[in-house]
Amino acid sequence: MAYAYDPENIFAKILRGEIPCNKVMETEHSLAFQDIRPQAPQHVLVIPKGPYVTFDHFGLEASDAEKADFVTLIGKVCAELEVQPGEGGAGYRTISNAGEDGVQEVPHLHVHILAGRMLGRMVQPAD
Repeated sequence: MAYAYDPENIFAKILRGEIPCNKVMETEHSLAFQDIRPQAPQHVLVIPKGPYVTFDHFGLEASDAEKADFVTLIGKVCAELEVQPGEGGAGYRTISNAGEDGVQEVPHLHVHILAGRMLGRMVQPAD
């Protein structure tokens, strides 16, 4: 499947420095920053620096170095937020929306890390 990456999306503009962000961490291949519309007391977005639209696109086309960097940064952000349940934190949720049915708002892969309160069920059970 061909993925159409829009280089004018807001995250591409953040990566180019055209729009500021409240940076949490940055690595060679990834960036983590505070969400401007937090849905939980702690809400950080993690994005790859490459032009990937969805997680499956990233999984199929990103280099091994990009994949390792991205996943490692997610772990480091969880550690920084002190939300890792194995380390005494209360836990967190990661979300990555894809496409229309997934209600993806920005066509650039991003993972939400949400924590700091009980988040409830992920989705409503099917009827």
